[in-house]
Amino acid sequence: MDPLHDPDDEALLDPRQARDLAGLVETARLASAVVRYGLRTRVGAATVVLNQDNPLPAANHACALWGTLAEVAGTLLSLEQVFAEAGRSEAVVFASPTTVAEIEGIADDAGWRAVEELVALLHRTRQDVRGWARPAEDRDLPGIVDLIADDAGLSEEGERRLLRHLEHRLDEPRSILRVVDDQDADRIAGFAQGFVERRVGLVEQVVVRPGRRRRGIGGEVVAEVVEELRERGALMVAGYSEEGGTAERFAEACGFDVVYGVTAYARRIDDLL
Repeated sequence: MDPLHDPDDEALLDPRQARDLAGLVETARLASAVVRYGLRTRVGAATVVLNQDNPLPAANHACALWGTLAEVAGTLLSLEQVFAEAGRSEAVVFASPTTVAEIEGIADDAGWRAVEELVALLHRTRQDVRGWARPAEDRDLPGIVDLIADDAGLSEEGERRLLRHLEHRLDEPRSILRVVDDQDADRIAGFAQGFVERRVGLVEQVVVRPGRRRRGIGGEVVAEVVEELRERGALMVAGYSEEGGTAERFAEACGFDVVYGVTAYARRIDDLL
């Protein structure tokens, strides 16, 4: 038996290794989320990040709920107020190995619901880089916003806020944003976003235009972002994807392995009001 793997699921790291790795990955994700006007703080037993410029859930969430069951339950109640005061329509918690195992029952009792099952991924195998991608420029940002909006169902206000956020990201030295041009039209065919913090690299988002998928564009732009993250000092490169299905298979084809599970819990603020 491999001592680094969970005996109940040998595809995953053992609980101690998973918790240590999750702590590193979440620290990097929090640092990425606060660019440029975001706020990182503690609420009870959780670490919270809020960024009004970024409408995506990853920039407005809580994680690392570690404490007694009473402390975690009280924290979930406090988070509802924190996200309401921040003007968010929904409070989000990402529960990983840094969160108490009993979170499922606590969240259910507190009116939170599990909305998404994710997996954390660690890059293992380097891919050949063919040089299709280039660094994003200001002129590319509206096209990137359009791709994200189609993928995430953003409102017009959400698109405007995301555009401001991406403008800030272009000026952030820890951030990477690479695009692949569409050879048949004056637009981008896809993009990938990365971030590096304390020697931990993140591949945060990959979107390819639907009509340009299955042509190697996604794998190429991911490979180039991973390579640049390593050039900027990342000793490991991680990411998240939905559990199972095409997203996880794509990540594995790009050289990533699943290392632990993550559950996203949400609480609708307007339900409370």
